[in-house]
Amino acid sequence: MASNDDPFAALESFGGFLGGLARSAIPQDTPEGQMLAAQSQLSDLRKQENELLLQIGREAYRRDPSAWSQDARLQLIAQNVAAAEGALTAANTAKDQAEAAQAIEDAKGRCPSCRHKNPEEVRFCQKCGTSLAATAPQLCACGVELAPDVRFCGSCGARREG
Repeated sequence: MASNDDPFAALESFGGFLGGLARSAIPQDTPEGQMLAAQSQLSDLRKQENELLLQIGREAYRRDPSAWSQDARLQLIAQNVAAAEGALTAANTAKDQAEAAQAIEDAKGRCPSCRHKNPEEVRFCQKCGTSLAATAPQLCACGVELAPDVRFCGSCGARREG
């Protein structure tokens, strides 16, 4: 039976979880159960084969990269991977900085005692009466301004001093 005709092929492609559900729901003594078991075994063996071939290919490439016609393409892909990793790092840093800025914005008007959110124009907490006098912002060693209620820097992970 071709894999396109197989009603369980899609389940197997989702990995062990759905395949396991299908295997547990279908009795093994039925033709469908036997078919599913055989397809699962075949899928596992193909996965093992592919992993081994990949390992062999990497080992052969490491021995003599210039022997492979695909070397230039592989080097270009490696450069693109490095660039994508750099872009991801930059995006994560920007996200962390935006979250830190949002935390600072959210902390404005928030009472340091009871955490009640007060309007910007009030000088004392409307819930507990604590003074909301502005204090100098604390900067992390990396230069990011820390919101009054944070314990760790969202950019570099350093613990807040004091």
